Amino acid sequence: MLSSAENTDRAYSAGSASLSAAQKSKKPPNTAFRQQRLKAWQPILSPQSILPLLILLSGAFAPIGIALIISANNVQNLVIDYSQCGKHATSEYTPIPENLVSYHFRTSMSEQPKWRLHSKNECELEFEIPNDISSSVYIYYKLTNFYQNHRKYVQSFDLDQLKGKAVAPDKLSDTCHPLSTKDGKAVYPCGLIANSMFNDTFTPVLRGVNGVPDYELSNRNIAWHTDRNRYKKTSYNPADIVPPPAWHDRFPDGYNDTNLPDISTWEEFQVWMRTAGLPRFYKLALKNERKHLLHGTYRIRIGLNYPVEIFGGTKSFVLTTNSIIGARNMSLGVAYLVVAGIALLFGIVFLAKLIIQPRKLGDHTYLNFEPHREPSTGVPLAPQLREML
Repeated sequence: MLSSAENTDRAYSAGSASLSAAQKSKKPPNTAFRQQRLKAWQPILSPQSILPLLILLSGAFAPIGIALIISANNVQNLVIDYSQCGKHATSEYTPIPENLVSYHFRTSMSEQPKWRLHSKNECELEFEIPNDISSSVYIYYKLTNFYQNHRKYVQSFDLDQLKGKAVAPDKLSDTCHPLSTKDGKAVYPCGLIANSMFNDTFTPVLRGVNGVPDYELSNRNIAWHTDRNRYKKTSYNPADIVPPPAWHDRFPDGYNDTNLPDISTWEEFQVWMRTAGLPRFYKLALKNERKHLLHGTYRIRIGLNYPVEIFGGTKSFVLTTNSIIGARNMSLGVAYLVVAGIALLFGIVFLAKLIIQPRKLGDHTYLNFEPHREPSTGVPLAPQLREML
């Protein structure tokens, strides 16, 4: 029989062997990837290699920028800021101040756009279209100084509500607070986005003046296709929910079986719920993609319901065509031209440097093997600094 000491030694040896095997098993396999031996290419940057790249970059970006600017410049539009219509317009048509109007047509306008206060809450705009517009026509509203990109604002909705589910008041998303419940009932739709929905109204027709035919507009298919599939008809009982506080004028007595909004077909709501990334933005209200807009004078009536003074913003009526990049916007084309210009400038600088002061790649004359010398300042160096040098 083995002694207890021998048994202990054998057990220790077995444990050490198993421990060594475990340690060896953690070693990464001997492959190029695991052992970091992959082949790599480190290009040597020199004027000869950078010059073609800069010229190619400039040659590629410049035509794209020019094409984008030409495309945007072909867009015809009219922008009228009607924020002060309720204060400054009268019952008769009067010219709108020039600083509130901007336009771009192929021919100049012969008359300044006008406005009048049709009733207490309705503003009527009269404007001239100086030339025929053969492309599609879109009506947008434009808001400024409205920060839809605030984190709490962007998150302020309940996705299950928008998908048509009857979410209990105590189960609503916390992001809807403080517009989630009222008097024990769920707010539908809850949240800050829905509550602040733009509610100025535009008549779906441009009324022609002096024999000019009317131009019909539509609010169908103004939302993104993906958004239209996102929203579903609610399964709430109208008695169990209340509208958002800012919707009181539209639903003064709350919801009932006849006025409960169907957000699956309410495209104005869907357009508003897609938040903008900048404080100045456009949102589509009406459009006509089939009929040409003839030159002449037209009128449109706008219901004044949305207050912009409370956040120091403005609201505008926008009539526009479009291009391959959307509405009239020169920024993208200008950005491409700026990149092309910078690349061309650096290319010229490098070329001049190469011509005036050429340098052979790997020239040994630029190497300096001399020891460091004390700077000729006339001031003695400290001993510690002298030793370092």
